[in-house]
Amino acid sequence: MSRQLSLIFLLVFAVRLTNFRILWIEEAYPMTAAIQMLHGRLPYLDFWFDKPPLSAVFYLLWGALPGWLLRFAGSVYVTGCAALAYQLGGRYAAWLLAVYLSFGIPSAVMALAPDLLLVAPHLAAIWLAQTGRPWLAGLSCGLALLIHTKGVFVLLAALLWSPNWRTLAGFAALLPIHAVFGAAYWQQVWWWGNVYSSHTFVTKPVLEFVRRTGNWIGFQSAAVLATFLDYRRLDWRNWAWLAIALVSVCTGLRFFPRYYFFLLVPIVVLAGRSLEQLPKAWRIASLALLLIPILRFAPRDIQLARGDEHWGDLALFHDSQEIAQVIRDRAKPEDTLFVWGYRPDIDALSRLKGGTPFLESQPLTCIFADRHLREFKPMQNLGCEARVRELDRYQPTWIVDGLGPSNPRFRVESYYSLRGYELSTRTPSAYLYHLVIPRDQQLDAAVRISP
Repeated sequence: MSRQLSLIFLLVFAVRLTNFRILWIEEAYPMTAAIQMLHGRLPYLDFWFDKPPLSAVFYLLWGALPGWLLRFAGSVYVTGCAALAYQLGGRYAAWLLAVYLSFGIPSAVMALAPDLLLVAPHLAAIWLAQTGRPWLAGLSCGLALLIHTKGVFVLLAALLWSPNWRTLAGFAALLPIHAVFGAAYWQQVWWWGNVYSSHTFVTKPVLEFVRRTGNWIGFQSAAVLATFLDYRRLDWRNWAWLAIALVSVCTGLRFFPRYYFFLLVPIVVLAGRSLEQLPKAWRIASLALLLIPILRFAPRDIQLARGDEHWGDLALFHDSQEIAQVIRDRAKPEDTLFVWGYRPDIDALSRLKGGTPFLESQPLTCIFADRHLREFKPMQNLGCEARVRELDRYQPTWIVDGLGPSNPRFRVESYYSLRGYELSTRTPSAYLYHLVIPRDQQLDAAVRISP
């Protein structure tokens, strides 16, 4: 097993190193929260953060730094997931998981975002439940909930094999952590998350589900084929596990590629077990299908390794790099920053302390980032007016408008007065403002978000 995992780590690290110069939005957001924690600010109390705490705390392990350390951490994490898959489904499950978490949509497979971070406790909970350790299985489910609200689905899956009070007790043991941050935590993570899930931008969710799931099955065809070639070996609990995973994918009716990581867990485990039993010809035929994601995504990794980053998905990131470089060159250590729009990579690259209780504009505009570039009508009765009034109390040293250039109706000056600021830098999708005439009030060191 150790030799297999060593080879898996080398593969995963080699692929991830091709992305070491890039910071994907999905990982920049929890990284930004971690950086604020390094500045002494508390999530939910000092700044708005709509993810459970471990999704950001994880980044503290290496100082929330981008670059090769981030990719090394991702490689260690994926290898750990492969080790758990090995315990559940054998060597083929481990390799399938490693390949699928390396060759895929880069913003999904490269980013240590909550959906990817949920994979390890998901695997651990099922393994512990299946091996008769209900307390630890429940504890893993509790850890899952501290990473992602979809941890409740992990608990449902674990209960299929360990339906007793010890599993629930292990899960409940970590629930008090959620209460530490009080009402602000429930408002930002659960209430705001529920609002987000209830308002999809997808106009035809059934067709979108069929399209996205069909694409996913195509890229994961090696594991899917192996799983259902041996479907007679699947008992009712395996079918229920697959059903729970599929429901989790559909939550929010958006069907982003990262949502399918939950479904990937049972698929690779069941496929790994199946491949051990299939005749050699069928095993080779199934594994040959791994060439589909490798041939589709490896050329892009090679392109990145050669330093060629001139492709559309990186245009916004390069814009953020330019803005962040100006801030790093001119900012003083005590300066603060507020980024308008959903551009957490600017925060993560500049590493300044936040100048307001908000890391981005969604809680202020009441229009979500998956549509704020093209829509103009905010959702009503979500408390944004009160939070905008709260915003006026603060005076960050630097303000980046990363939304207004793309959608003028949501420019920052429509919500916050730029009196005393000068336009410092302009890029195709962002304006950088610098405070030159401060107001006669001092920015409080400790900020509290009003409900």
